[in-house]
Amino acid sequence: MALNTVTEVSDRVLVRNVLVSVSDKRDLDTLISGLLRYCPGVRIYSTGGTFQVLRDLLGEQAERRLISVERYTGQPELQGGLVKTLDYKVHLGLLAEEFNEDHQRDIERVGAVRFDLVAVNLYPFSEAIARDEATPETARGNIDIGGPAMLRAAAKNYLRVASVCDPADYAEVVDVLASNDGASTLSLRYRLAAGAFAHTAEYDAAVAEYFSRTSPEAAVATYNLR
Repeated sequence: MALNTVTEVSDRVLVRNVLVSVSDKRDLDTLISGLLRYCPGVRIYSTGGTFQVLRDLLGEQAERRLISVERYTGQPELQGGLVKTLDYKVHLGLLAEEFNEDHQRDIERVGAVRFDLVAVNLYPFSEAIARDEATPETARGNIDIGGPAMLRAAAKNYLRVASVCDPADYAEVVDVLASNDGASTLSLRYRLAAGAFAHTAEYDAAVAEYFSRTSPEAAVATYNLR
């Protein structure tokens, strides 16, 4: 497999299309109000419970600013909230490189958009397994798949995409947008990518640690076997 080597990038990337899917909804209003103020014409794509919160935050602007991922991809989510964002159009919009003509042709071919900022944080796995009544099924159900995939894709493409996973970063992101006419900077995107990879690594480590200390017998005892 030949890997792309990128030598030319934009320092400032205007934020036009944003993907938001967060379990931790603290201070989301800080980010959204900043996007509305400093990024004219911004469109926000979202899923599930986050979509409902955003609709309330956006008020009368929701109709023209807010788009469900289901509507964007043309695919309904799998029952139980699964496979919402594991879609070619979503990940093409995250991973496409700005000056790669082949990538841009693929964007146009499927009618995708280039996501410029992703705000994602993950299912609360550690909190879920800390409950006294937690079982292996509790753990299994709280393993996030789409969130880490989106976050890692956005962080890998820090050349163009800002990957925001910590609500504590919202204020800094808004400040950068305010200082750069609605654009992120390469310096900000690189720092956010470092935080995103640390976040997903810690998450995976917590999942692996749970599996390593929980016996197969405990898992077998959780279920009615057919």
